[in-house]
Amino acid sequence: MKKLAGRLLHRFTNHGTALNAGHHCSQGTDQGISGLNNRKDLNMPSQGVHLHIHDRYVVMDNGILQVTLSNPGGIITGIKYNGIDNVLEVRNKETNRGYWDLHWNEPGGKGIFDVISGVTFRVIVETEELVEISFVRTWDPSLEGKYIPLNIDKRFIMLRGSSGVYSYGIYEHLKDWPGFELGETRIAFKLRKDKFQYMAVADDRKRIMPFPDDLCKGRCQTLDYQEASLLTAPCDPRLQGEVDDKYQYSCENKDLRVHGWISFDPPVGFWQITPSNEFRSGGPLKQNLTSHVGPTTLAVFHSTHYAGKTMMPRFEHGEPWKKVYGPVFIYLNSTANGDDPLCLWDDAKIKMMAEVESWPYSFVASDDYPKSEERGTARGRLLIRDRFINSDLISAGGAYVGLAPPGDSGSWQIECKGYQFWVVADEAGHFSIGNVRPGEYNLYAWVPGFIGDYHNGTIVTVTSGCMIEMGDIVYEPPRDGPTLWEIGIPDRKASEFFIPDPDLTLVNRVLVHDQDRFRQYGLWKRYTDLYPNDDLVYTVGVSDYRRDWFFAHVPRKKRDVHEGTTWQIRFNLENINQKANYKLQVAIASATLAELQIRVNDAGAIRPLFTTGLIGRDNSIARHGIHGVYMLYAVNIPGNRLVQGDNTIFLKQPRCNGPFQGIMYDYIRLEGPP
Repeated sequence: MKKLAGRLLHRFTNHGTALNAGHHCSQGTDQGISGLNNRKDLNMPSQGVHLHIHDRYVVMDNGILQVTLSNPGGIITGIKYNGIDNVLEVRNKETNRGYWDLHWNEPGGKGIFDVISGVTFRVIVETEELVEISFVRTWDPSLEGKYIPLNIDKRFIMLRGSSGVYSYGIYEHLKDWPGFELGETRIAFKLRKDKFQYMAVADDRKRIMPFPDDLCKGRCQTLDYQEASLLTAPCDPRLQGEVDDKYQYSCENKDLRVHGWISFDPPVGFWQITPSNEFRSGGPLKQNLTSHVGPTTLAVFHSTHYAGKTMMPRFEHGEPWKKVYGPVFIYLNSTANGDDPLCLWDDAKIKMMAEVESWPYSFVASDDYPKSEERGTARGRLLIRDRFINSDLISAGGAYVGLAPPGDSGSWQIECKGYQFWVVADEAGHFSIGNVRPGEYNLYAWVPGFIGDYHNGTIVTVTSGCMIEMGDIVYEPPRDGPTLWEIGIPDRKASEFFIPDPDLTLVNRVLVHDQDRFRQYGLWKRYTDLYPNDDLVYTVGVSDYRRDWFFAHVPRKKRDVHEGTTWQIRFNLENINQKANYKLQVAIASATLAELQIRVNDAGAIRPLFTTGLIGRDNSIARHGIHGVYMLYAVNIPGNRLVQGDNTIFLKQPRCNGPFQGIMYDYIRLEGPP
């Protein structure tokens, strides 16, 4: 892979304008990078916020930018900034520029996509310092089957001197209303394609992007699914032969703080900043879409991506519910002509950090959004007891520790009705979870380097202004005996395993670096290339999981059909205790309509020693995620199934209706008797 990366970097970045250009800001550039906003702050008092209400539109204006929304719909139809009359795509219908949307269904019914349009408009706060406005859509029984049974209040806030606009939403389901399922909800922005052509999601994922026209018939070839396209005749010839797929730019919640687009003429940035993950579904590792060809920028609050239907909450008749999504911040910045426009990304990251430090915001008007003094804190120390590693307690340094709604071990991964609050413990295992909304929670944790989930079922009741001292908490990871051998690293991902070079005709050039290589298109096909006839065999003590364990256990394609595959783990054991049980710990990072059957020393046994049955709807293999929903299985192996000397464990994945059915392993360990 390193050789490939070197070739691709040389081949694909030696252009007049690099697709993924590095850059350096000249000294003093940062002071002027936010353009109008910072210059006004330095030279003159900033203008107050003005609200203009018309029959069909509402305009918020603070002298830095103007935001126009439909009245009473609350759809953002225009954003005027730095000489651009509208940064949103003016060729789109007004309802397809900047909007809240959701995807829902009645229980057992078909999915319905809904751009949320308000029916009443009201002013919440109007001063020179800030304006907060509301667009509400209320539900009543006459709307059953047409609209989701929720009252939805979309809010927008503009501050004096601020180069952007905040938005949040309040969703409420009343007790007597019918049930429903919620598949997705988000905010979407469609920017001008003639201006915004450079996208930044992370320091190692930023580049010139294709035009939306490039994904039309005649300019591209659709690949194995409709979101993936090979660019055959792009408007920009530098992109010839590349693959574009919006899922290549997905990101984990914990890292999904800022992303967006840059216009080079004039030099303007448009950024979506999410200062907190408390309202997002699925916890810190949940993956979501970011920005992609359009140019489109999303603020995803809830989705089933990389999890499947297990991530779709079902609300029953008689179940009251209310949740606040956001606020998120839409930030615009600019720099003087002649300065490097790519420095706008650096400024956006600085602004993101400032927004994170300001959370929770003090200026939000709704009583459903508690201020800092109305929230609580829980702190303590997490320790690990694993007597087969150390007779003393071990500090859980780097552990992810969180408060989430009461549930079961690992339930935070698919929790989507309430709020979650997560931190990373310090080297000694100390953690402090601050700014927690009042409510009832359980304490959850997982520790890189150890399998399983910590869960304490005791209700943690957070009240306004409280400080909860939790003391020392001891996690005992699942283990029955000493490690005989292990494969991989227990970190809930498959990234440490062998990830092959992509097909050189199906490359995304910005993803050639080692840390992103799993995001390349079509890697599942490489298993058939590498193992055309016989399946993977891993020999303990000889093989190296970094080069000999394929990252995904997928079907093999033979002609036009797929066939199940059986991997082997070969190992040597002496001094077998045939009256005792051995334990095989199998941690799965992701599964998609798959099944894992385990046999020991008899590949042809009609009945496997263990089977998971059909598991998983993550679709992470197709969508370039290196993990999905974590699962752990502890498999008993009777000692009389093992023999002195050479043994083989057979891992069979028989489901093979398509190329994306499969498993990504996190970690496998064989334990001896206690």
